[in-house]
Amino acid sequence: MATRGKGRRLAYITVPSAILHSLSSASLVLSPPSKQASRPGGGRRLLVGLPRRPFLFLLLLFLVAALGTIRAGLHLHPILPCPHLPRRRPLSSSSSLSLSEGDSKLDFWKQPDGMGFAPCLEFSREYRAQGEAAARTGRRKKYLLVVVSGGLNQQRNQIVDAVVIARILGAALVVPVLQVNVIWSDESEFGDVFDLEHFKRVLADDVKVVSSLPSTHIMTRPVQEKEMPLQASPDWIRSRYMKKLNREGVLLLRGLDSRLSKDLPSDLQKLRCKVAFHALRFAAPIEELGNKLATRMRSHGPYLALHLRMEKDVWVRTGCLPGLLPEHDAAIRQERKLHPKLLTGRSNMTYHERKLAGLCPLNAVEVTRLLKALEAQRDARIYWAGGEPFGGREALLPLTRSFPNLFNKLDLALPGELEPFASKSSVLAAIDYMVCEQSDVFMPSHGGNMGHLMRGHRAYAGHRKYITPNKRQMLPYFLDAALPEEVFNRVVKELHRGSVGQPEMRTDKTGKDVTAFPVPECMCNGTSMRSRH
Repeated sequence: MATRGKGRRLAYITVPSAILHSLSSASLVLSPPSKQASRPGGGRRLLVGLPRRPFLFLLLLFLVAALGTIRAGLHLHPILPCPHLPRRRPLSSSSSLSLSEGDSKLDFWKQPDGMGFAPCLEFSREYRAQGEAAARTGRRKKYLLVVVSGGLNQQRNQIVDAVVIARILGAALVVPVLQVNVIWSDESEFGDVFDLEHFKRVLADDVKVVSSLPSTHIMTRPVQEKEMPLQASPDWIRSRYMKKLNREGVLLLRGLDSRLSKDLPSDLQKLRCKVAFHALRFAAPIEELGNKLATRMRSHGPYLALHLRMEKDVWVRTGCLPGLLPEHDAAIRQERKLHPKLLTGRSNMTYHERKLAGLCPLNAVEVTRLLKALEAQRDARIYWAGGEPFGGREALLPLTRSFPNLFNKLDLALPGELEPFASKSSVLAAIDYMVCEQSDVFMPSHGGNMGHLMRGHRAYAGHRKYITPNKRQMLPYFLDAALPEEVFNRVVKELHRGSVGQPEMRTDKTGKDVTAFPVPECMCNGTSMRSRH
């Protein structure tokens, strides 16, 4: 700062108030620089206007400053901030991002508190002893054949259950057969999607996995069983299958989807987690491409992954409407009339009743409003997984208008990278799964097998943020056109404070799959942690 008085320019230096207390009441004034100080080639001097004996002056200034600092230090609290320092002022309005806005943006990417939970899969001594006994005797003579159906994540669930059933029966598991998918005509085999050798190696102490039946059993006619009842228990499985398996040596099971009980003994629950989160690793080409796409998404910072269930068959099966143009809704209604069996459950409910009950996928408009209410910034990078939306890319326009950095695997892949997998829907879904699993935030537009597996996988990997849309409670607010947007945003944000991926105990969710809620059977914290894998 400089002032003029009687034609003379005075320069002031400001110092902390604690130092000023130790000085006289006179201001510290330095004389202006002489003309010689700015000679050509002389350079710019850091200290200007010093007395003729600058060494003595600097020494005096150093001693005074030191004394003032010591005096100030004697009055500092050991914990509280320095009382004599001014509070940090907020950034000026000219700054591109205020502190409040910055906190808001960071809040969307903030991860939930994992409460110290980490994987722990220590099996009981009895479980290990049973496995060793089965390996020595009966498991070599009994074989379980399993045919799994549906999409990728439906198949994953059935493979998990197949391993558990093989363990219950003390049988070796023949590599599961992936049934040709009727909808996508995918003829992928187990080894096309999963790392078979890794699968065998990880489960070696639990269940023996063989690639095919041995020559001694090739001519054996397997006992083929129909679908198991829902919530089949280990006791039911032993009483139903053990005699036939011991007699014939081979048992063939189909239709395992969600048939095995979700409430199993602790060791079998741990086995479920071991299969889902350790053994079922994707094949090397999938891992390689999935990691590449995830790296490309992260190259500009954190990213959100959305699993959008907006395909035509989803609207038909759920009994819901896409909410696009009238002709799109009419096409879905017509398809449902032609194929009434495609509607999955609760056929007596109207579309509006299903919507209010939270049974319908969110469409692009609803996903957009939800993300805005949760304060996702416009420049957020978003990866969307799922099949082609009914209505094409135009169905995503509400989302792309508000969040232009929207990508899927087709956008991220380089020319030729996806060609080897073009006709393999299971492989393409596996690539989606990998990119979603590595995202900073994940949100499904609807429940289902991928959403459940992703919830458990992200929890098992450290409780990474997982937004569960509270459809049943928030949809009345979506339908209220008179509700101000700021009120809507506040209500919706409040509804989701407790559904961002924090630990949820499966003991409070009886009948829920441990692969979706791995606490406490497969994860422990603090003193309860005995083994970390």
